[in-house]
Amino acid sequence: MVKDGQLLAEFDKAYLSTEKPDYFKSLKLFEEMWKEGLQLGALPLKDPLDGIEVDIKIAKIDEALRSKRVLFQKLTPTGN
Repeated sequence: MVKDGQLLAEFDKAYLSTEKPDYFKSLKLFEEMWKEGLQLGALPLKDPLDGIEVDIKIAKIDEALRSKRVLFQKLTPTGN
């Protein structure tokens, strides 16, 4: 369990700035995850659009919260 979110965020930022994306590594990971999904019977989806309404609602809420956070950061003197 993560106890210090700020420390984790700093680690992620430092790691991502040094680690360059590797297309073939990412593709291999995706293919292995797809195979596992097939073995578990979770893929392929019987109806790919099943539950899309819920996903759209979540995306709208997420975008609204992100927009408010950006606006709040611009309005605060410290920008935090």
